[in-house]
Amino acid sequence: MSSISLLLWCVAALLGSSALAVAISRSSSAPRAIYTSVIAICVVAGVTAAVALAGAPPIPPELTLPLGLPWIGARFRLDPLAAFFLLVVNIGGAASSLFGLGYGKHESASHRVLPFFPAFIAGMNLVVLSDDAFTFLLSWEFMSLSSWALVMAHHREPENSTAGYIYLVMASFGTLLLLLAFGLLAGPDGSYGFEAIRAAEHSPLVVALVLALMLLGAGSKAGLVPLHVWLPLAHPAAPSHVSALMSGVMTKVAVYGFIRVIFDLVGQPNWWSSLIVLFIGGVTAVLGILHALMEKDIKRLLAYSTIENIGVIFVSLGLALAFQANGMGLAAALALTAALFHVLNHSFFKTLLFFGAGAVLTATGARNMEKLGGLIHRMPVTSVAFLTGCIAISALPPLNGFASEWLIFQAILQSPDLPQWGLKLMVPAVGGMLALAAAFAAAAFVKAFGTMFLGRPRSAPAGQAREVDRYSLAAMSILGGLCLLAGILPGLVIDGLSPVVMGLVGQRMPVQTEVPWLSLVPIAESRSSYNGLLVFIFIVVSASLAAYVIHRFASRALRRGPAWNCGFPMVTADMQYSGNSFVQPIRRVFGTLAFQAREEIDMPAPGDMRPARLTVTMRDLVWDGLYAPIAGAVGFAADRLNVLQFLTIRRYLSIVFGALIILLLVLALWP
Repeated sequence: MSSISLLLWCVAALLGSSALAVAISRSSSAPRAIYTSVIAICVVAGVTAAVALAGAPPIPPELTLPLGLPWIGARFRLDPLAAFFLLVVNIGGAASSLFGLGYGKHESASHRVLPFFPAFIAGMNLVVLSDDAFTFLLSWEFMSLSSWALVMAHHREPENSTAGYIYLVMASFGTLLLLLAFGLLAGPDGSYGFEAIRAAEHSPLVVALVLALMLLGAGSKAGLVPLHVWLPLAHPAAPSHVSALMSGVMTKVAVYGFIRVIFDLVGQPNWWSSLIVLFIGGVTAVLGILHALMEKDIKRLLAYSTIENIGVIFVSLGLALAFQANGMGLAAALALTAALFHVLNHSFFKTLLFFGAGAVLTATGARNMEKLGGLIHRMPVTSVAFLTGCIAISALPPLNGFASEWLIFQAILQSPDLPQWGLKLMVPAVGGMLALAAAFAAAAFVKAFGTMFLGRPRSAPAGQAREVDRYSLAAMSILGGLCLLAGILPGLVIDGLSPVVMGLVGQRMPVQTEVPWLSLVPIAESRSSYNGLLVFIFIVVSASLAAYVIHRFASRALRRGPAWNCGFPMVTADMQYSGNSFVQPIRRVFGTLAFQAREEIDMPAPGDMRPARLTVTMRDLVWDGLYAPIAGAVGFAADRLNVLQFLTIRRYLSIVFGALIILLLVLALWP
């Protein structure tokens, strides 16, 4: 059996698991049966994709089924780009299913989650395998609708209903724009097969329109600003393992759609297109992490952090477009490799962090970080796993987040060789924005970990928390291990990505496994290099040596004393440094511009026993400036058009007749 046939059988098995879940969803054994089957299927699909990526044949395998459009059928293709994203999808699917084995025991709406969970993974696999526009769009819409159903699992909660409605509107908007993009690429001949689109010549106007439509269509699913509004609503509404799958994997399928069209189907890019991608990516990174810093809800914080990382990925893709347009193949390969590496890394550490948030939610019932604290003593394994994710997403060595972001900055350092002054000015500016976003990301996750796991419990549930089940711990531990391995051995990952990069830009980074000591060399060893393995060994050896010296030569006498409290003893847990306190300096510097933040202090007069209160108000300027007016206009139009529901049959027939006359006139006058 060919690899592509095996992958399609895996998709069929996932759809079969969905059908089985419909039949047994009310059974107590349903979660174990469904999640176990999904783990097995995803492992098979992931191994198949990894083998296809490692031994990529010169001619990618293809398969056509007698479905879809009659004149082309449903086409599927397994090239290195598809194999890589299939690997990302199925690693995330297997990990989420493993976490779901334990988390599902506490899920009150399993009968609404289980039928759509395998279907969601199947939809993402089909999007990546599709080789014609009709199959791609049908799979994309199937992925969107199944994920919407998962967001609506707890539909009786008002905020979840709102989140589901906004997500559905944004998903429909994105699909419409993708339909228009593929319509332009197909041209008047209606050549919807990717092979025909790839071989056709596209005018500069068509390329520009397709780029804009893909940024809006795929960007709305990925979370590019200003199309990001659904993420902080939908991700917290879904069950935690579904949130992990949406944030860690589905957004990467949107990145895949953008890469497939812009780097593969459209052809040679124009240099100015990179300016747009760079600017949008930089703004997305900074605004996303600023919003994350201000959040109290851990799942909303993680959703906004996903927006920031999507911005980082698109900045690297913009760099690849700029270098490719100017014939700088090696620099383009570096930037594209960095983007794909960060796609993989983000799928690891963001899935891990959502699992950690889900474990905390299971143990305490709280998502508000200000109600937590002290969990490191009650949930030690979860705290270590969450700390690993925090270090990775903060781009600190030796974990994987540092390796990919370091590569992106190495690509930025190649920008002086670009001939256009617009790029010479834009790339360093965007580099500064990424550096600012990286600093904010570290601050955001210091706040998250410190508020949730350190200090004293701020509520009774936090004080009574217990460690979660072994399946959840196993899922977090596996992802933590992957974060470490990808960080200390990045050269192996980069060499594994070389077939993908070679197929898209025609060049690849230097072979990393030939570099001594497994160092990472982006361009040449004389310019820059990084060795994650040596950094890891140094950290382990120095920490172990310090611990040995302290325990060997320090006094063995047990000494207890009160912690230094700056002269003000802590009376209650509420008097601890809070997350709001931590971000107040950043809010005062950036909040006025980004959120129109306002602080109101109610200070009672001397002798008044009322407590003093600090009230902070912030606004989402994107929502207020873009979406609120659109929603108001739609509401106004709906109210005015409501009269059409109450016309007589004669008036309805008159309207239909008038519309027919207008359409005939348009056809008659069309040149």
